[in-house]
Amino acid sequence: MSDENTLIFYDIPSKIGAWSPNTWKTRYSLNFKGIPYKTVWVEYPDIEKTLKDLGIAASATKSDGKTPHYTLPAIYDPATKTGLTESFAIAKYLDEKYPDKPILVPKGTEVLQKAYIDATRDKFVEVVSQFIIPKVAWSLNERSQEFFRRTRKQRLGKTIEELDPQGEKRKEEWKKLEEGLGQIDKWYASGKEDILVMGGEDKACFADFAFAGFVIWIRILFGKESEEWKDVSGWHSERWGRMIQVLEKYE
Repeated sequence: MSDENTLIFYDIPSKIGAWSPNTWKTRYSLNFKGIPYKTVWVEYPDIEKTLKDLGIAASATKSDGKTPHYTLPAIYDPATKTGLTESFAIAKYLDEKYPDKPILVPKGTEVLQKAYIDATRDKFVEVVSQFIIPKVAWSLNERSQEFFRRTRKQRLGKTIEELDPQGEKRKEEWKKLEEGLGQIDKWYASGKEDILVMGGEDKACFADFAFAGFVIWIRILFGKESEEWKDVSGWHSERWGRMIQVLEKYE
């Protein structure tokens, strides 16, 4: 693929590098398929204009149900003059346009993958967000941090610092995270042998990357040596740490 046809991947920068669970889904996907790409970093306040300038439609609406909500990840493929956002849509596009590369959404698995992604989000993301959102804010560059703080307060009705649980409440909420991951652990039929959704270590699919994006979120924001990551990576026979290790070659 020539330089002028190199696919462009849009991600959100921070003081600690790539951090967003949603953009990690696409980063994993691109690396899994082995498609050459270059990363363009876009601060939060610039996302809407960047996507509009590229002619990329919003993939969601804001809480009013009407106003377009522009988010990352997004890609622009100069080879086909195609731009789009939303990680699952991107995965399906990559499979369609680059079928000679490893497949993210094998035929017949789309509905099941979507169901798994929704279910894991319900068990994991809602609980972990209260711990993670403050860490995100503190890790962002200045322009993005101001935007992030303002919009999250509008949406959640609390400051970043008020969201961060402390003391006994923190212990209680952290236990809920362990319990939620424990429910997901039970969905894997063969215990320790089944690290990925479709079985063995060489059978990655988009659903794995979608969930791994959220698990690696903890490692990145808290750090590899943090007690939080030691907890998560060690829970349930070290399943989640082993999952991230198996997928490391696609980071």
